[in-house]
Amino acid sequence: QVQLVESGGGLVQAGGSLRLSCAASGSIFSINTMGWYRQAPGKQRELVAAITSGGSTNYADSVRGRFTVSRDNAKNTVYLQMNSLKPEDTAVYYCNADRLRSHSGVVWYDYWGQGTRVTVSS
Repeated sequence: QVQLVESGGGLVQAGGSLRLSCAASGSIFSINTMGWYRQAPGKQRELVAAITSGGSTNYADSVRGRFTVSRDNAKNTVYLQMNSLKPEDTAVYYCNADRLRSHSGVVWYDYWGQGTRVTVSS
């Protein structure tokens, strides 16, 4: 089975920075897409940023230019560097991994981490 474990959330003042990490564990040969979603109170979960195994990235308009997603394929780990944080970035951030292939060729879809809370104070 696959597990995604996030770390790096916390409380930060507006204008500050945080770095989130998410490591996938299990009998994983490859992961096609890894990314970050967030859910603020009373709102739907939304895509923040995603990155493919080839390095193609996709960002929400609200974070483009402030956040950077990256990954280490050898470690099955995805990162989210968040700079110039704003109070509206406050949310629970969830790691997602999609289209994972095991060493035996099994393909899994759409795994989620447990979430890490980010709070930005004004």
